Amino acid sequence: MKVCYRYRAEKKTFEEAAHEIMKLFTVALLAALLFVVAAPGDAETVRIAAQKTGTFAWELAVIRSHGLDKQADLTIETQELASPEAGKIALRAGTADIIVSDWLWVSRERSLGAKLTFYPYSSALGAVMVPNASAIRSLADLKGHKLAVAGGPIDKSWLLLRASLKKDGIDLKTDSTLVYGAPPLLAEKTAGGEMDANLNYWNFCAALEAKGFRRLADVADILPKLGAKGRTAMVGYVFDEGWAGAHPDLLARFIATTRAAKEILSSSDAEWETIAPLTGAKDAATLHAYRDRYREGIPRRPIADEEADARTLYRVLASIGGRELVGPAAELESGTFHHAIAGD
Repeated sequence: MKVCYRYRAEKKTFEEAAHEIMKLFTVALLAALLFVVAAPGDAETVRIAAQKTGTFAWELAVIRSHGLDKQADLTIETQELASPEAGKIALRAGTADIIVSDWLWVSRERSLGAKLTFYPYSSALGAVMVPNASAIRSLADLKGHKLAVAGGPIDKSWLLLRASLKKDGIDLKTDSTLVYGAPPLLAEKTAGGEMDANLNYWNFCAALEAKGFRRLADVADILPKLGAKGRTAMVGYVFDEGWAGAHPDLLARFIATTRAAKEILSSSDAEWETIAPLTGAKDAATLHAYRDRYREGIPRRPIADEEADARTLYRVLASIGGRELVGPAAELESGTFHHAIAGD
């Protein structure tokens, strides 16, 4: 059954209208770039492994529906997977060229000899969510409360939150009651009133937000306290550097295609109606929350700035997560970030 949502027409200021025009111009410019970097008749295949329900699937749907792959002379073959771990296996086995993962895993794999590399995909991070009427007003107020943590004890958002609060003399590992579990389960229990607060992935936070929950703090907001200079893309496209070196034009066309898809999702509210069934949003409020948080997470910083912040945050994560999280390397491995993309 196709799900459709209606959007309320809003009056726009001159500045807002001008901003939308600039976004549309950017989309057109990126589409033109696809024609420039793709030589006629030079169609090539890139193999993608992506979660069926992940945000990467949303972008791939936009690419297909707008023919961005054809404009770039690309054939995108997609393996739909059930989990991120399956994607890692596909990449390491050579049955996929590109997956989405984080630079922590890439650095760890490089420290073990695998020549993987990373290019930013999204800076959307999780948040600590509480009921709107909750008496919890600051992160320090989490002391003595039941906190649900998605992803387990070495989840990077949880470790960053712990590291930030430890600077204030608070260790939530001992100062609160922790419940670890799968993101959807914890979101459901939080919505049902079984948890005082929930640190969860960004899409589950958006769904709670649509139900009236309040953002106590975004993980992105605590990064400057840990030394980062801006919103840091923790998640990115991951591929083998040997494959990238052998197919630089193919990789450039693919990245240009995904940038064009992101700009469409950034500028067009109507596009979100089209992909609504893919998002799993149960109502318009949830879809709007997905849309707004996704847009916040589109990376727009130079790759050098992303890498610098990743190095800083890696040290924080390594100090609190230890070898279980990062492996034997105390520093982000050289080559973790890929720099050979036009425009960076």
